[in-house]
Amino acid sequence: MTRAERASAVCKILARTYPNAHCELDYTNPLELLVATILSAQCTDKRVNIVTKELFRVCRSAEDYVALPQEQLEDLIKTAGFYRSKAKNIKACCKDLVEKHGSEVPRTMEALTALAGVGRKTANVVLGNAFDINVGVVVDTHVQRLSARLGLTKNSDPVKIEQDLIKLIPQPQWTLFSHWLIWHGRRRCYARKPDCPGCELKEICPSAGKVGK
Repeated sequence: MTRAERASAVCKILARTYPNAHCELDYTNPLELLVATILSAQCTDKRVNIVTKELFRVCRSAEDYVALPQEQLEDLIKTAGFYRSKAKNIKACCKDLVEKHGSEVPRTMEALTALAGVGRKTANVVLGNAFDINVGVVVDTHVQRLSARLGLTKNSDPVKIEQDLIKLIPQPQWTLFSHWLIWHGRRRCYARKPDCPGCELKEICPSAGKVGK
């Protein structure tokens, strides 16, 4: 099986396995998703959703984040970890939105990554989920781990992994593909002890039965 054939088979199997796969961060608009994604660095989506429940009640616009005192923002997001740097990034990002984009979240990779504290991964999350624009593939720790185990990449750098994946996956599925791998990583292909015997991909996975021994 070639890498392209395996990628195609992975998409078909995971599409059947997770027909409702979606972003598990809670949000109702692009700004909320942008802030939640910044908060999700080194933090679980479940914890972020707990934090943003109160945060999004307090801050409803980019101007609200800019006006909120740094200490108050830090206190609201404290349990998400790295709260000082995240608060700084959120305030700086929202300042950019207010001053350069009329308080609206932009819809291009270039404009998003030019915002303070926003990298390519965050931009891909926002573009793919808030705007249904497939510019790239989100490469988080799950996508990084599973794409290597499935033999879809030999790279360890997220940027290079993304380039490998966009050559293998049809563009309309780029956002969905990351959701499929993330869901599978959280539910079956764990980091330490993956459930290879129960895995839907075991017949085509070159790592099946070889991880965690």
